[in-house]
Amino acid sequence: MSPRTPRRVRRPGPKPARPALRDVLALGAVGLRARRARAALSALGIAIGIATMVAVIGVSHSSTSDLMARLDRLGTNLLTVEAGEERDGTPVKLPKSAVAMVERIGPVQQATATGHVDARIRRSDLVPEERAPGVTAQAARTDLLAALNAEMARGTWLNSANERLPVTVLGSVAARRLGVTAPGEKIRMGDEYVVVVGILAPVELVPTLDRVALVGFPAARTYFGFDGHPTMIFERSPDATVEDVRAVLARTVSPGAEHGVKVSRPSDALAAKAATDEGLTALMLGLGAVALLVGAVGVANTMIVSVLERRREIGLRRALGATRNAIRIQFLTESLLLSAVGGAAGAAIGSAATLGFARFQGWT
Repeated sequence: MSPRTPRRVRRPGPKPARPALRDVLALGAVGLRARRARAALSALGIAIGIATMVAVIGVSHSSTSDLMARLDRLGTNLLTVEAGEERDGTPVKLPKSAVAMVERIGPVQQATATGHVDARIRRSDLVPEERAPGVTAQAARTDLLAALNAEMARGTWLNSANERLPVTVLGSVAARRLGVTAPGEKIRMGDEYVVVVGILAPVELVPTLDRVALVGFPAARTYFGFDGHPTMIFERSPDATVEDVRAVLARTVSPGAEHGVKVSRPSDALAAKAATDEGLTALMLGLGAVALLVGAVGVANTMIVSVLERRREIGLRRALGATRNAIRIQFLTESLLLSAVGGAAGAAIGSAATLGFARFQGWT
């Protein structure tokens, strides 16, 4: 019997050491520092995409927050009734008691009105009538300011002491067109000179009032032949009852001719603006995503080129015992560092842009 051949026992070789996280980061940073221009351009692509998305979202949210704050301040419970025309083209005249009729609707909290005054507005007699500055005259009740939550920029509003006198309150645009900068100045209204006692701040819910000169109802009748029929009525009621009041307003102020009046909710225009801003934000986010994708492709291209250019380095590291996984981690770390630098820079730029633009606009 032949002697048994001794079996060879394979001893496991030494396992390759895993590099520490600090070493991996340092090695990845060395690769980026060696090709600074290429790394900077790749990071710039990421930064542009991130900055665009951050700025778009930030500016959009700031704008929406400001708009919602304005809506809360101004209220969404204001309804307006405007006299129009019948189907045959006949002008509709709201009754003189239209405000009292609206006030009899149960949920109504406030009701007021303005009326058209047939008088040309000029700065003085030296201005020809055909070169009037595009300012109209309207009669207003003394409770109009409170009903609209409007504010005075300068001077005082119409009150029981001056509503019978030849005085006027100008809208913000009207004052600018007439060149009136302070109360106490006179303007020509029809054949009469009237004294400006106040200038309104912009009326956000009813911007048409920015371009008018307002006089009291009694003064309009006395000096300008106003017939006392309102052309626009403003009403406020609790939010929960706005739609119910809206359904009966036209029949209340113009019985039998409700088709000739227009009932609207001014705050709907601001809400529509918010919806438009959201659509624009979605579009800009899409553009930001495209920029981000381009930046990502740039990083991938940079790393592919880097691998091809550094084959000798990779071969040397493999000869010294580096595993494939170690090589893979090295280049993955470089790409992650590149993306992190670009992302941080983009977030900082986008945040700074949002902050600066919001402060410039006076937004949240």
